[in-house]
Amino acid sequence: MGWFTESGYWLSRLVFLRALAAVYAIAFLAAALQFRALIGEHGMLPVPRFVRRVPFRRSPSLFHWAYSDRLFACVAWGGAVLSAAVVAGAADAMPLWASMLMWAAMWALYLSIVNVGQTWYGFGWESLLLETGTLAVFLGNAHTAPPVPVLWLLRWLLFRLEFGAGLIKMRGDRCWRDLTCLYYHHGTQPMPGPLSWFFHHLPRPLHRVETAANHVAQLGLPVLLFTPQPIASWAAGFMIVTQLWLVASGNFAWLNWLTIVIAFSVVDGVRAADVLGLPKPPVLAAPPGWYEGLVLAATAGVLALSWWPARNLVTRGQIMNYSFNRLHLVNAYGAFGSITRVRTEVAVEGTSDTGITPETVWREYGFKGKPGPLGRLPRQWAPYHLRLDWLMWFAALSPGYAEPWFLAFVARLLAGDRATLKLLRHNPFPGEPPAHVRARLYRYRFTSWRQLRDTGQWWERTLVREYLPPVDLDSAARLVQP
Repeated sequence: MGWFTESGYWLSRLVFLRALAAVYAIAFLAAALQFRALIGEHGMLPVPRFVRRVPFRRSPSLFHWAYSDRLFACVAWGGAVLSAAVVAGAADAMPLWASMLMWAAMWALYLSIVNVGQTWYGFGWESLLLETGTLAVFLGNAHTAPPVPVLWLLRWLLFRLEFGAGLIKMRGDRCWRDLTCLYYHHGTQPMPGPLSWFFHHLPRPLHRVETAANHVAQLGLPVLLFTPQPIASWAAGFMIVTQLWLVASGNFAWLNWLTIVIAFSVVDGVRAADVLGLPKPPVLAAPPGWYEGLVLAATAGVLALSWWPARNLVTRGQIMNYSFNRLHLVNAYGAFGSITRVRTEVAVEGTSDTGITPETVWREYGFKGKPGPLGRLPRQWAPYHLRLDWLMWFAALSPGYAEPWFLAFVARLLAGDRATLKLLRHNPFPGEPPAHVRARLYRYRFTSWRQLRDTGQWWERTLVREYLPPVDLDSAARLVQP
């Protein structure tokens, strides 16, 4: 079947697959370094308790057959090593069938983690990584030219990702329609980066240009992905530029980077190779029949499963970041349908005093990514994902987001749990755990240029209310859900 492959996309596939493997490696690394405190045997939301309540058919995962922290660590670190090997070119050095098995193994291992990750893994970019990883299984390696059906499925994925995000904005918060959302967003986004303060202080007319450019990138350009080259490449290129702008302005784990990776699959490899002065692709043999059959079967499956996300795009009740099946194969995407105008942060404090008085001295715990000390410039963490810091942002929006895990987090601080303390930047009680812990809700604002010059502080904050009254270990343990 001469139409089945297109050797001109050899460079696009090479960049796409190596970069996707790098994202996989980061995801597995984040899981390996954070799981014990979050979902380990003695974590805030333990996997053993979850798999006792939820059957395999609702959350397919190898951990339904057996779970231990050692096994989870083997899965996470094994996935990281496998991903790193693919980045180094191992999949291209193997036969086609072995390469496909490597990609399938990465997908299965990460699916096993996501499906028992509960609240900690409830982010749209988890499903995006799994769906993209599924398509990578069928994209082939250096032994065969890229299959055209899978290249089109990647465009369909990028279309849903961007167009869904654009529609949810236009159907949601009014500020997207009047171009004022970015008056607030750089200062209220979940985890600001080192340049977010400067983006926040851009002139308001430029904020309106930012918002309008976002609408063009998410509502106009996705349609051009299905046009002939070089138009599709130019559309993908502009999407990459807008995603790099988002990378510079905040920390969104690997969402922006993975979007960039998918967009690279659209770029015409022949033209790109000419620009870069690279050699022509080698002449490749026709793909084996069994491979063509698998690709066509996978394509038919994706098209069948696309009914639900396609219908979601055209309905007024559009939902975002939703998986219509437990394997996260074809999903609905979207982000920031509404924008927070006011930034609130939960500050967690402890004291060694056994009796609480007005003179009690409270010392604040420091988090790695979320705002805390007023003079500390936000750090760049993306594409690495700080799961606790992200959930703390949601907890500040509403205590309902904190119900499954926050009291368990406090109880582990009171117990001096080492795995939990490793998730933090600063532990004010290095000797022994505090006697009491409390939480307070503050309103945070970026300082002005003058305030920064006079005080050296990037933030100012005012107390809103008490978030959690002082608790000791016994009372916290009683309040934690069994």
